Amino acid sequence: MQITQYLHTAVLVSDLEKAENFYGNVLGLSKVERSLKYSGAWYQVGEYQLHLIVASKKVTELQNPEKWGRNPHIALGVANLKEASESLQAHGYSVQLSASGRAALFTQDPDGNVIEISQT
Repeated sequence: MQITQYLHTAVLVSDLEKAENFYGNVLGLSKVERSLKYSGAWYQVGEYQLHLIVASKKVTELQNPEKWGRNPHIALGVANLKEASESLQAHGYSVQLSASGRAALFTQDPDGNVIEISQT
């Protein structure tokens, strides 16, 4: 077997409206039209897609609540980390700076899924 491309990641969310607000409006990801029979939303990030799939209940439980980056997470790149941090906080989302000293922070979506934002 030869893997040739990374296509997408699926994230479980309990409230699609709140999740779409976070990923579409707060993070500014581009929504992709889809024609599937189950509830969810897809977003395009360069060549990569993020699929939101609706779960019947909130399923996220942090294994390491003190250091968000030491939990399963999605990593996204931004041009200006300070601007990203200010925007997230203005929308009411907490941020945690990377303990590694890198230009990166962590936040959580409405279901507690951890998102890493790194300056690229």
